[in-house]
Amino acid sequence: MTRTAVATSLAPAAIGPYSQAIGVGCLVFCSGQLGLDPASGAFVEGGVAAQAERAMLNLRAVLDAAGLSFDDLVKTTIFLADMADFAVVNEVYGRFVPDPPPARSTVAVAALPKGGLVEIEAIAGRP
Repeated sequence: MTRTAVATSLAPAAIGPYSQAIGVGCLVFCSGQLGLDPASGAFVEGGVAAQAERAMLNLRAVLDAAGLSFDDLVKTTIFLADMADFAVVNEVYGRFVPDPPPARSTVAVAALPKGGLVEIEAIAGRP
């Protein structure tokens, strides 16, 4: 099995020992994206909606670096610091994903890295 790392400066650099994404066979596994501005490394202002939008833009940049798009998503997972933010994040997320949307799980967690409000990871399939 050959694994290929995917990296782009248009999404935040990894803050630990992991890749932005790894491709293996026809699948690409994208690490979770936070609402961090890729240039500054700081969270975008505007609360959970702004962080969700930035996370989706970061995910788009990683997919683009892998030669893929949101049309290629097969599974996503959304991690929320507060499940009360579900409706707001769901609305933002829905603006990015195609029809039919990918399979998805949404879970509340005790905390996210750097104090984030939302993190979104994905699995995409190569055509």
